Amino acid sequence: MYILKTEHSFDSAHFLAGYEGKCANIHGHRWRVEIQVQAEELVTSGQLDGMVVDFGDLKKDLKAAVDHLDHALIIEQGTMREQTLQCIKEDGFAVLEFPFRPTAENFAAHFYRTMADLGYDVKRATVYETPTNSAAYEESGVR
Repeated sequence: MYILKTEHSFDSAHFLAGYEGKCANIHGHRWRVEIQVQAEELVTSGQLDGMVVDFGDLKKDLKAAVDHLDHALIIEQGTMREQTLQCIKEDGFAVLEFPFRPTAENFAAHFYRTMADLGYDVKRATVYETPTNSAAYEESGVR
C-alpha cells in the first residue's frame, strides 16, 4: 500500500458550548490538518506515471478546504444568541457556523469527508489542536 501525506494549517477561534471548563470560553488555536491518501497500485502511464496522485493537486485541494477557516470564529450552529451573532457579523468579524461541535475529532471527520468527496482515497485525516494534541479519523473497511 502506498501512502502519501500532506498538511496545511490555519488559525481560528472557537468555543465549546455546554462544556464545563476553559474551552467553554472563546479561545484560539493554530490548527494543523494532515491528510493521508492511499493506493495499492501506482499510476503506470502519462504524467502521473509512478505516482499515487500529484502532490501539487493534493496540496492545492487541502489548502482550499482549510484556508476559508483561517482567522475566523468557528461555532456550532445554534450555540450563540442570534443577537450576539448578528452584532459580531455586523462589526465585520468572520464567523463560520458548522452543524457540529468544533472539536478536533469532528474536524478530522469533516476534512476526511471533504477530501474523499474530491475523489481522493483517504486513509486518515488528523487534526492537531495543539502541537501535542490531535484527533484522527479513518473509516475502517471502506475502500
